[in-house]
Amino acid sequence: MKFKPDTKAHYALMPLAIVFVFSAFIFIAGTYVHDFSGHFAPSVFDETGLPIQPGSGATAKVDPLVLGRRQFDSACVTCHQATGLGIPGVYPPLAGSEWVDGSEERVISIVLHGLKGKVHVKGAEFGAAVMPAFGQVPGSGYNWSDEKIAAVLTFIRQEWGNKAGPITAAKVAELRTKEGSRGEWSEEELLKLP
Repeated sequence: MKFKPDTKAHYALMPLAIVFVFSAFIFIAGTYVHDFSGHFAPSVFDETGLPIQPGSGATAKVDPLVLGRRQFDSACVTCHQATGLGIPGVYPPLAGSEWVDGSEERVISIVLHGLKGKVHVKGAEFGAAVMPAFGQVPGSGYNWSDEKIAAVLTFIRQEWGNKAGPITAAKVAELRTKEGSRGEWSEEELLKLP
């Protein structure tokens, strides 16, 4: 392939074949990004990246503590830290927290619908606490299933010296149905729950 210069403008035109090659490359790259980007939402990240394979219908039993740790590491560790101690004055601790060890209904409601405003934990006030909703709430960005919420709460309630019992997916589903698609909770509203 030989380039022939344009005698009027003194430049060589790019061969049409090269234009088609680059166009095909851009099209394929765009298609790949469209199919595998998850619309760039952080809540749809899956580190395995493997498509779901059809199986025999049998599902393996998942340890809720393992799934809970995975969920915690993917979304909660940034604020509450790997030690569960949070960030003093900013994000409340989960280790030894009366909220974590207390009422199942309260802790499930916090994770399902989020928390806003001041909150008191272990005698300290956390001023502008904003925790996102992890339930399937429109606009929350997270769409965790009842099983994932139950698993992360079971993990939190049994980690860092916490001694509370496990949370079941059935209890999460019950509260999700009961509370509907409400907004974030405040500390005052949560204290009224049993």
